[in-house]
Formats: sequence, structure tokens, C-alpha cells
Amino acid sequence: MIDNLCDQAEEKDLAVAWLYCDFLAHKEQSTTAMLGAILRQLVSVREIPEDIRQRFRKRFPDRGLRLSDMVGMLKTAISLLPQVYICIDALDESTPNSRQELLGSLRDIVRESPSTRVLFTGRSHVADEVKKYFAEAIIVSVSPTENDIRVYLGVRLDRDTEPTAMDNRLRRDIMRIILETISGV
Repeated sequence: MIDNLCDQAEEKDLAVAWLYCDFLAHKEQSTTAMLGAILRQLVSVREIPEDIRQRFRKRFPDRGLRLSDMVGMLKTAISLLPQVYICIDALDESTPNSRQELLGSLRDIVRESPSTRVLFTGRSHVADEVKKYFAEAIIVSVSPTENDIRVYLGVRLDRDTEPTAMDNRLRRDIMRIILETISGV
């Protein structure tokens, strides 16, 4: 999806920014850092606006940026772009506190910039949180088929770094057990 949007961005006057939430990196992925990653992508499209330069200089090197600073800079950057798509992948991997701050910040940004579109991916348990901040959000549930899982497992098993450690019987057992386990979920 992101590749498709980026291809369109080259042809049309739009900007795309994306972020992957990683549970293992939650200490580094504060809300301010996540919004900063989005801002960096958006300002790379054009020259950095002077307002953003001044805000950044004002806070560094003595102090770091606050969430309100980052939201303000994002609003400025987005206001200069005709169409913006922000994609947040694996939202469920963020901490609950960061997720609430991120959703609230993005909601505030979108309210001031109606040409901005936000796409979230994540496990189903975050859908209610997204709806809380984006009441008109369209929720699409996507589930893999048994064949999707079989193909995925086959690719992963084919990439085994020690292929001699597995024979055909072990491979069949792995496939069978994982498919049985998933079908019971």
C-alpha cells in the first residue's frame, strides 16, 4: 500500500509519510519521536519551512522538543502540502500511552487539515481506540486464509539458514501443527 501511494506521489502533488510501531523499540518510539519521523519525511518533500526551523532552533540543543512543538510543526508542514497520507503500521505494537497520544495528536492535525488522510494497521483490539479518536473511521478487518498461511510458512521454511536440520517429515509436522493451532484460534 505504501509503495502504491509513493508511486502516486511521484505522479501527483501529494506527500506520503509512514511509520512502523515496534513493540521492542517502545522506549525509542515516544509519541514525539514517532511524529518527528513523520515530520522528517514530509519536510524532505520540499524545503524546510522557516517556521519549523525557528521552532527547532528555539528548543535545541538545550531542551528537546515537546509533543505540542512537534504537533505544531507537523501542522505547519502539512498546511503547505496539497494532499498528505500518513500510514501507521502495527499501531497495536505501540504502548497504550503512546498510542493515545499519537491518536489524539493525529486527530488534532487532521481536524485542521481536511486533505490529510490517515491509515492505521493493527490487530483488531485497537479498532475501538481508533474509533474513539476518529469517529468516522472505516474499519476493514483482514484475516489470512489457510492457504495464505501455508504459503507464508513455506516461504519461511525455504529460507531456513540450516536446511539440513529439517527433513520432509519435520517440515510436514511444522506445517500441520501450526495450521491446526491457527485454525483453533
